[in-house]
Amino acid sequence: MGFSKKLLITITLWAVVGFVHAQKASRPFPQHVKYTAGTIIPNLVPQKQLDNSVKSFYILWKERYINTNCNNGQYYVWFEKPGKQCVSEGQGYGMMIVALMAGYDKKAQSTYNGLYKYYKAHPSTRSPALMAWAQNANCKDLGGSSATDGDMDIAYSLLLADKQWGSKGDINYRSEARTMIAAIMKQEINAKTFSVILSNSVEYDSGDYFDTRSSDFMPAHFKEFKKLSDDANWDKVIDRNYALFKLMQNKYSPDAGLIPDFIQHVNKKPIPAKAKYLESVYDGAYNYNACRVPWRIATDYILYGDRRSKTMVDKINTWIRQTTKGNPDNISAGYSLQGNDLKSRYFEALSFIAPFAVSAMVDQKNQTWLNQVWDYIIKFDLDGFDYYDNSIKMLNMIILSGNYWAPGG
Repeated sequence: MGFSKKLLITITLWAVVGFVHAQKASRPFPQHVKYTAGTIIPNLVPQKQLDNSVKSFYILWKERYINTNCNNGQYYVWFEKPGKQCVSEGQGYGMMIVALMAGYDKKAQSTYNGLYKYYKAHPSTRSPALMAWAQNANCKDLGGSSATDGDMDIAYSLLLADKQWGSKGDINYRSEARTMIAAIMKQEINAKTFSVILSNSVEYDSGDYFDTRSSDFMPAHFKEFKKLSDDANWDKVIDRNYALFKLMQNKYSPDAGLIPDFIQHVNKKPIPAKAKYLESVYDGAYNYNACRVPWRIATDYILYGDRRSKTMVDKINTWIRQTTKGNPDNISAGYSLQGNDLKSRYFEALSFIAPFAVSAMVDQKNQTWLNQVWDYIIKFDLDGFDYYDNSIKMLNMIILSGNYWAPGG
C-alpha cells in the first residue's frame, strides 16, 4: 500500500471519529423554557429580538474571553487583569455559558471540551476533582487551593454538557460531574452546619471553617446535585442556608433585604463579616460577592418554584425599585446592609445591575422595572467592562431571555 493511500485512509478514519464524537446539541439555543408560573421575562421587544441580543453579545464575549494559548487544546476564560490569566470562577462561568449556547454555536462542544481539559490540567492539591483557584500568565497555578463557587459552576456545567451532548463521547460528563459533586460535598461543605466553605484549603479546625461567602449559596445547582448523587445532605445544605439568609435579612437588613459578602460564625451567632475579613473594608456589606445573590437565589424560583426564593428576592425587589426611583441608572455598585450607597463616586457595574433584573423575574408587578433594566444593560458595550461584569451579564441575559434550563428538567 502506497504512502498516499495510507494517508487517505488515516484522514478518513479521523473524519469518522470526529463525526462520531461531535454530538448534536439536544437542547440548542434558543430554548424558550417554560419557567415557573408567574415568572416573567422582558416583554418590551419580541422574543426573537431577546434571542438576537443574547447571540450578539455571546459572539463578542466568546471572541474576547475564550483563550487558547496553553497546552494540548486547553481553553480558558481570560481573567483580564495583571497577575492572573484565569480563575476557576471564570472557568465555571464560561463552561456554563458555552454549554447553554450550543446549537447556535456549532463549535460549542469542542470549545467546552477545551475548557474542561484546562480545568482537569489544574487540579487542587487536596482533590484532583476540584480546580486550583487561579493561574498566572505562564499557565502555572497560583497555589493549590480551590475556590468553591468555581467548582460548583463547573460541576453544574458538566450536568448541562451531559444533557446537551450525552456522555458516550471522549468525555463522560455525567461520571465527571458525579465525582466532582462528591468532592464538593466532602471538602467544600461544612459537615456540621452544612454551610458552604470558602475553599477546600479551609480545614475543620480552622477559624474560617464556620464562615461562608454568601454568593456560594446556589440552591438551584444544589437541587441538581441532589438528583445525580442521591445524597440527602444537599437538602440540608439548601434548608440550612435558606434559614441563614432569612436570619441575616431579618436581623441586619430588614428594609433592603440585602445579604453581606461574607458571614462569620455560622455555628453560633451569625454576623456580617468584619471589615477586611478577607477582601476589603466592605466584606460585611453588599459588595462584589453578594451582588450575585439576587441572581443565584431567584433562579431557584424561576426553575423550581421554591417559595423561599421568592420571599427573599421580593424584599430586595421592593427596596431596589424604591431606592432607585424606578431608574436603573441609579443602581449603585455596592450598598450597606441598610441600603445606603457604599461609594462616594458613582459608576455602573453590570455585576450589580444584571442580577437585579433576574430577581425581578419572580413577579409580574416588576414587569415595567424588568423591561427598563433589560433595555439598560444591553446598551453597554463589552469594552466598557471587565471579565466579571461581562460574564455575569452574559449568563444573566440567557436567563432573562427565557433560555436557561435545568439539566434534570
